[in-house]
Amino acid sequence: MAKQSMIQREKKRAKTVAKFAAKRAEYKAASVDMSLEYDARMDAMDKLAKLPRNASPARQRNRCRLTGRPHGVYSKFGLSRNMLRQLVMQGDVPGLRKASW
Repeated sequence: MAKQSMIQREKKRAKTVAKFAAKRAEYKAASVDMSLEYDARMDAMDKLAKLPRNASPARQRNRCRLTGRPHGVYSKFGLSRNMLRQLVMQGDVPGLRKASW
């Protein structure tokens, strides 16, 4: 089980990303728009840089929904490899079963 502080930090990051998503998209589009003047593009880049660091989606980390484990997470299920295996063995994941040949 991951530390609760790390799980809460990730939740806070997710809220920050959602809060600033529209502004980031606007500034990012303006910074690469070649039809704008150079000064306007630089101004958009400055505004983008002044946004909080945690507003960037690249700073988010995939974590297991059950345990909060940061490594070995299958994005399709949102579970770590350990929990996925455990749930598959119990038969709780529809359409998935342990391979044997």
